[in-house]
Amino acid sequence: MRARTTLFLAAAAALAAPIIAPAQDARGLRVADLPALRTFGDVEISPDGSRLAYAITRNDIGTRPASEVWIRDLKSGTTTRLGGGGAASGPRWSPDSKLIAFTGRVGDSSGVAVANADGTGARLVAATVGTNAVLPRVGERLSWSPDGKQIAYTSTTPGPEADANGDPMVITRYAYKPTASEGLTRFNDNRRTHIYIVDIATRQSRQLTSGTRDEHSVDWSPNGREILFAANPQPDPDRVFHQDLFAVDVASGSVRTLAHMNAVATHPQWSPDGSMVAFLGTIRPLQSSETNMEHAHVWVVNADGSNRRDIGKAVDNSQGPPRWAPDGRSLYSAVGERGRSTLYRFPVATGAPTAVISGRRVGAWSLDANGQIALAYSTPSEPGALALSNGGAAPTTLLALNTGALADRVIASVEALTFKAKDGLEVEAYLTLPLGRTATSKHPLIVNIHGGPHGAQGPDFNSRAQVYAAQGYATLMVNYRGSTGYGQKFTDAIFGDQNGKEAEDILAGVDAALAKYSWMDRDRLGVEGGSYGGQLTNWLITRTTRFKAAVPSAGIANLISFNYMAYYHDYLLVEYGRYPHEGGLMDTLWAHSPLRYADRVKTPTMFIHGENDNDVPIAEAEQFYIALKDVGVPTVLVRYPREGHGLRETKHVSDAIVRSIAWYEKWFAAPQP
Repeated sequence: MRARTTLFLAAAAALAAPIIAPAQDARGLRVADLPALRTFGDVEISPDGSRLAYAITRNDIGTRPASEVWIRDLKSGTTTRLGGGGAASGPRWSPDSKLIAFTGRVGDSSGVAVANADGTGARLVAATVGTNAVLPRVGERLSWSPDGKQIAYTSTTPGPEADANGDPMVITRYAYKPTASEGLTRFNDNRRTHIYIVDIATRQSRQLTSGTRDEHSVDWSPNGREILFAANPQPDPDRVFHQDLFAVDVASGSVRTLAHMNAVATHPQWSPDGSMVAFLGTIRPLQSSETNMEHAHVWVVNADGSNRRDIGKAVDNSQGPPRWAPDGRSLYSAVGERGRSTLYRFPVATGAPTAVISGRRVGAWSLDANGQIALAYSTPSEPGALALSNGGAAPTTLLALNTGALADRVIASVEALTFKAKDGLEVEAYLTLPLGRTATSKHPLIVNIHGGPHGAQGPDFNSRAQVYAAQGYATLMVNYRGSTGYGQKFTDAIFGDQNGKEAEDILAGVDAALAKYSWMDRDRLGVEGGSYGGQLTNWLITRTTRFKAAVPSAGIANLISFNYMAYYHDYLLVEYGRYPHEGGLMDTLWAHSPLRYADRVKTPTMFIHGENDNDVPIAEAEQFYIALKDVGVPTVLVRYPREGHGLRETKHVSDAIVRSIAWYEKWFAAPQP
């Protein structure tokens, strides 16, 4: 499942004293420090390069992470909060850099808002209605007209289906669940996302598209005549996840197809002269609405739909949404590489791609009209940094969000570890070293498994691993086969083999770490992970008894029940090439389900799951929990109210970390049952 299950920063204020385990090294990061840590979201430099808008995610206000947007004058260094203190996200500059649009709240209303360039004078120009559906949430939600007088945006209208949240609840759609259910909206609200246009001066809006499909990822053409968007062309978009590119005429509303991929095309963007369109694309007919094995590449197509080509194929890794260089001769994209991300420049005509910014995890970024790059990034010691890079020069850091919060903390070192898997495949892992080591000390090892499975962990700041380091634990993060950042062949190596060789990769990584580091205590090994990492944790405790304790979070225990209960039903189709009912796959899935081997488990296990998780329903944890109870294995099920796939509430994230430490301490100190 998505790597979004990475634990969010959170506070420890509400934790009960009996479950708090004492830190081994008070110099390191503590759970109580986490609320003060902040990270960057969107980063948008104005076209004239004079100002920078950036979103900051905070974890110390409210119950969940909150986003606020700030405007920085790059000449004076002064900053102003956008929207006067209301919630704001997705800032986008007008073409003349005099105004900035965003999505957020102004007063008692929310929707599309516009403010002055310095962030003052925010006013709502169009109210919007959201949806709890999953698929439309990709690409741009706002786009300015080239004359700066109008904004294209997305909002929703009711679909033709009956309200599945009524009484009785009448369900007719294949994709009838949202990502997470809250309150009475347990099911998809069936609303459809469409494109609207609002006049800034009059605040009058009009709906440009309609129908039963979702239109999203908007971009206004340089000549002002058309708006690009992406949509699923399939007769039943719930069943087959494809995305094509279209252009809608602003005056007439007529729509033409620009790129039919028979796969997925998203994040379209016109070239500066309007002659071409860049986009992010895949080519395999089997695609998942949740996660994909195939790497997306940067593509271009002529404005009339001709000469479509993959210009990103020379870089064999998954690429992010593209942006045009000001001269229209090249495109920029952030590419995942070995647990980090590198900003590449791809020439449109001839020449090889070049790495522009590397050696860090590049987050959000943007370009001004002169090619100056603004970017957010993280390093092993700083989770939130903001920088500028001009003319390919090394980035100059403008702001490090956590300098004060981390000033009195020792950040544990991270080392790369490369080893051979059981079948000889080279695999990379990252090890966060424990604090407080001496010449004679022995330290536990926690194996933290990433989700996805098509994601990766890297050497940059990891709050959970740092808290563990202060506890005296080492944390091993293995980028097992199936991970991204090591080429398409490496990612494809998991095809048709979930809970197979990738699980062996993790065990081989443990062996390699124990062989290299004599200070590791092989009698105090723990294993944990979220989403697919939780699934692998479930699987590994059926394969070995070497782990003293396990903490699977939001993991699958039964591949069959998961397929039919999740909000999406195409994930295993992509991972195995067929539906579970076809070609005997049902038997294979059961043979690779941890629940099938519950009788082999000896490891004390604490399950963590969100009550409202529709990505991996909580029934997965419930099944395995009862099975381990039947077997007689010490087990606990911790259910977090209001949470979906991955914990977000401040007190819940902190609680989960502290409970995990307490669980490990309990079973590291006691004999194996």
